[in-house]
Amino acid sequence: MSDPTSPATAASSRAKLIDGKAFAKNLREQTARDVVAFHEKHGVTPGLAVVLVGNDPASEVYVRNKALETHRVGMRSFMHMLPETTSEDALLTLIDRLNADPEIHGILVQLPLPKGINPHRVTNAIAPEKDVDGLGEVNAGRLSVGLKGIVPCTPLGCLMLLKSELGDLRGMNAVVVGASNLVGKPMALLLLNEGCTVSIAHIDTKNPAELARTADILVVATGVYHLVKRDWVKPGATVIDVGITRIQTESGKTRLVGDVDFDQVVNVAGRITPVPGGVGPMTIACLLRNTLKAARLSVGDKGCEESGKANWLPS
Repeated sequence: MSDPTSPATAASSRAKLIDGKAFAKNLREQTARDVVAFHEKHGVTPGLAVVLVGNDPASEVYVRNKALETHRVGMRSFMHMLPETTSEDALLTLIDRLNADPEIHGILVQLPLPKGINPHRVTNAIAPEKDVDGLGEVNAGRLSVGLKGIVPCTPLGCLMLLKSELGDLRGMNAVVVGASNLVGKPMALLLLNEGCTVSIAHIDTKNPAELARTADILVVATGVYHLVKRDWVKPGATVIDVGITRIQTESGKTRLVGDVDFDQVVNVAGRITPVPGGVGPMTIACLLRNTLKAARLSVGDKGCEESGKANWLPS
């Protein structure tokens, strides 16, 4: 009888789909219960302020979804929709006001920002304890040296999915394709902190496919749809596809695809996230979790020091 965990067997069967949509639903439900308990204990309702500059349709939809999900878990949502002509100084003034507002525990400025506004200056203006996107220098620095802080939402969601599927990640080879500050770099640090041997492939990597084939865990976040083909993937590997691109089909309709050529890779990998329905739903769920964490930090609640299984696998 063949070993179902062997590479040969994994390569001959279809990969298991990692259901990010279902996991995110469980995480949101757990967060809603924890919000109730937090309010009963402290009399405080976590508040999330989301700032959108400009009128990009995709960003507007995303921001409104965030507001809707914030209300659904029992938190307060503060929306700030600013015109395209908003100056950097005006945006920084708003952030200063939100930093000082005790009813607001998390602040998120939707990226990208219009030309003429420095995104690094904006993200660093957010108070570290309210930086629920985890993109400011303080939280990024804490992650880099293995200290507790607020972790960027998408990489955190990826790690939750990986730990739910694989358990202890120590000793595994992990390759992250993409080196952005938003996903690639923090993802690599999270995996390193979990005990993985980590490599990063980026635009100057000479043979990224060869490097990717060494991975037990392959995380792809480049924004280049269908970059990763069958020959990039080690048989039986776990593949996390962060990318999402809307393309037009031959019929004239559009559909969402990832950075991984799913139809090819699904027959090689052991586990894989679909697009849509994989990593995407985890981002908002982790944003809500980070907002609750920020609220806990604001009152010195030890519940913010989540650790172990409960941190990754909500009951």
